Amino acid sequence: MANRKAIVIGAGIVGLAITRALAKKEFSVKVFERSSFATGASVRNFGMVWPVGQPTGELYERALRSRSIWKEIADTGAFWSDAVGSLHVAHDQLEWNVLQELYEEFKTDRPVQLFSAAEVMQRSEAVVETNLFGGLYSADELIVDPREAIASLPGYLESVYNVEFYWNKCVSYIADNTVYIGNEEDYEADIIFICSGADFETLYPEDFANYPITKCKLQMMRMQAQPGNWRIGPALCGGLSLIHYNSFKIAESLPLLKAKYSDEMEEYIDWGIHVMVSQNEAGELTIGDSHEYGATHDPFDKDYINQLIKNYLHKFATFKDYTVTQTWNGIYSKLTNGDTELLFSPEAGVYVLNGLGGAGMTLSFGLAEEVVAGL
Repeated sequence: MANRKAIVIGAGIVGLAITRALAKKEFSVKVFERSSFATGASVRNFGMVWPVGQPTGELYERALRSRSIWKEIADTGAFWSDAVGSLHVAHDQLEWNVLQELYEEFKTDRPVQLFSAAEVMQRSEAVVETNLFGGLYSADELIVDPREAIASLPGYLESVYNVEFYWNKCVSYIADNTVYIGNEEDYEADIIFICSGADFETLYPEDFANYPITKCKLQMMRMQAQPGNWRIGPALCGGLSLIHYNSFKIAESLPLLKAKYSDEMEEYIDWGIHVMVSQNEAGELTIGDSHEYGATHDPFDKDYINQLIKNYLHKFATFKDYTVTQTWNGIYSKLTNGDTELLFSPEAGVYVLNGLGGAGMTLSFGLAEEVVAGL
């Protein structure tokens, strides 16, 4: 593949991951991004690289590979990372039953520990101690600040792989292995990857309409840096997160827990709310989130949803400072047929990679290597 030319459209995490994989295969890569920097879902998330949420097998291994790449790049000094792991806590007997069952399922293949209430408090003083049954700790999870990491990756790819980035360049159309920018610029390549949902939707609208894709809107917020360099330890998750991730479906008690939530927390289920917390290098806390599905979304945040998130947060986590400095929403594409990604070729030499749902940070690097290896 030496000296072959590639073009990647979109400088979010999927596009950056594909760019890295192509460059490692000795493609000469140009990246086109319609904005002056990445502004989409790739910078509007927790920064959680989250293998614990992936089912054992191909997806878990892909997540571990992605984690290793994140760590490899972070270790060069390109951006900050923190291998703090994750801690799912139980403040209810059914939640505790699920965590114990998950530990039994995971313990032979994953670096997990089942903590008593006292052991949880030793690991994180940010956990609410009242009515605490215990927790499930996983060492796999890695935290980055997505805003910093996604902004730093282009410079890393430029310096290490001589990738060329073209900012504020909106692709008008693609034909005969050529990307056209307006009526004046065109660039040829042997292979073209479209990794931006917005560009997929506009460049190949018929294909976009025919695939089982919806869009998910999530609401999140950031709390200011905690005083005195106070750290929460692992990324924290309340019980609601147990019904969100596919890897947890193996727990026999999960249907009972879900039924309990449906009876007692109907509005949380209706808005797809589960609550997690990550902490960046500066000590700021990222809190979220909700899930609303549909083709088009209200651009405005609902304070009602943010209040629900904060109310549930108080049930399992306690901080030194709760001052909210930012709120936002993000929108990502998600497949409705249960698939974890969409990869297809709308014409010769052109590939669309999309639909990773909320797992782009966790899966993109590993998936990109698999995709490029299979070309």
